[in-house]
Amino acid sequence: MKWVVIGAHLLRDDIESPAEPIAAGELFLSGLAIPDEQPAGDRELLLRVARLRAALLDRATFIAIRYGFVITSRDEVAAKCAPHFARWRELLEKHRGQVEMTMKVVATTHAETPQRQNFTSGAEYLRALHAATKAVTIDPSFREEAERLLADGRWLHRDNQSLELAALVARDDVEKVKHNGIALKERFPQVAFLLSGPWPLEVFGE
Repeated sequence: MKWVVIGAHLLRDDIESPAEPIAAGELFLSGLAIPDEQPAGDRELLLRVARLRAALLDRATFIAIRYGFVITSRDEVAAKCAPHFARWRELLEKHRGQVEMTMKVVATTHAETPQRQNFTSGAEYLRALHAATKAVTIDPSFREEAERLLADGRWLHRDNQSLELAALVARDDVEKVKHNGIALKERFPQVAFLLSGPWPLEVFGE
């Protein structure tokens, strides 16, 4: 038996079956037990974990653990996660009533993707990729309105085709934010964007 670790939670009661609570210092991790022979990349398992993440978020805010973190014994948790426990607890206490929302916006201008064969070193190529990603821009008027909608947000340069705004939103305000997102689309029909959430803490889970 092994466990796919899903998230870090403040309280044991934040975790419901079929997820199992795994003690982690003063916190608890949620884990889904699977047979040793089942690969973590199995599509049915991916969908199952996604549904379970949503159910856990309905109960309480938690910090998402990147998918693919698998342990073969509960003792592995302390060895692999102990350096993060204090910070996780601080974040979970601070953001207990909040969730993340994200807005991915297609760029209006961007740089061409660098081609590896045009560079003599890997370092030069990586710097060029970074510069191309940072060159992404979006409609400044739209950006201002997006920041007003998702006030407690951080802009992220994920690639050279889009920008993403991740924000903390009070649980009670999620539906209001979605409604305002529709109004934003009506005001800026020329801007392609996707507003999604709620999500567990990821960007703000650091």
